Amino acid sequence: MISKIIAEDLVTKSEKLILKADKMVIVTHVGPDGDAMGATLGLWHYLMTIDKEPIVIVPTAFPNFLAWMPGAECILVYEDYKDQCDKLLFEAELIFALDFNVSKRLASMEEAVLNSNAEKILIDHHLHPGNFTKVAISYPELSSTSELIFRLICRMGDFSKINLACAECIYTGMMTDTGGFTYNSNNHEIYIIIAELIKLGVDKDKIYRKVFNNYSEDRMRLMGFCLFNKMKIYPEYQTALITITAKELYQFKYQNGDAEGFVNIPLSIDGVVFSVFMREDTDKIKISFRSQGTFPANKVAADLFGGGGHLNAAGAESYSNLSETIKKLEVALPDYKDFL
Repeated sequence: MISKIIAEDLVTKSEKLILKADKMVIVTHVGPDGDAMGATLGLWHYLMTIDKEPIVIVPTAFPNFLAWMPGAECILVYEDYKDQCDKLLFEAELIFALDFNVSKRLASMEEAVLNSNAEKILIDHHLHPGNFTKVAISYPELSSTSELIFRLICRMGDFSKINLACAECIYTGMMTDTGGFTYNSNNHEIYIIIAELIKLGVDKDKIYRKVFNNYSEDRMRLMGFCLFNKMKIYPEYQTALITITAKELYQFKYQNGDAEGFVNIPLSIDGVVFSVFMREDTDKIKISFRSQGTFPANKVAADLFGGGGHLNAAGAESYSNLSETIKKLEVALPDYKDFL
């Protein structure tokens, strides 16, 4: 038995909105990760079992190593099918906003979602949810949005409607957003949920291999290049920084998701408790933060770059060039020494 974390009124409101809506769209944040995919597809499979026909729309393409997920072939990528997606969002009666706290995380599809007259339900586990939905199921203390999807389905009395495809998606989201259950994963109820998913037929070892042991040769060579040539250690601040330019990404035939997880690797180094990964994009620098123990990765992300996330896992964007972004971090590191 798991605790009833989601407030009863939120369950009731969500259930009523689901029952009365025919045209549903599920959206998630730009650059969908494992939890975004797990939550959206998990919810999609559940809604299909209760005779709904939702559409999943993501702002940008998801990583190739998640393409195996059941239902992934049905996802619409907004930047590829803008006109079709705009029409679906305009006609929607209910929109689920999954795994993001503020609408700007929708990037180019933000306007279409906000302008839609559809009722909206937020389901998320990030801090400081925005006020852009009728219902906000926001629980930052939980490990993942996928876990929230499982809990919501159960609270609506529909555990029996979780089929294998739904279970696989939920498990994938929970696994990836905890780094294979290595952070944000000390709540014992996570493992009660995992046990239930395994009972439904989830092969957790197979999913691990599909996600973490399914990379291209170019990705492996890029990883080696980053660790040998682009990683800098700041021993006095127990910090590691990896940076990569757009030109270097091109050299290694970078595909969406190829750098996933790079930020975690330096945490394997003895004495490193904070790791930062900066990747040069066309118009910004994408920054990932990871930490161990009580070091607040989310505070650094918020203080320096207006980002956010969880204690040990956060993200942000910089609109300065790469060298200026690096300098901003380096200058600020002494300010966080007391957290070490």
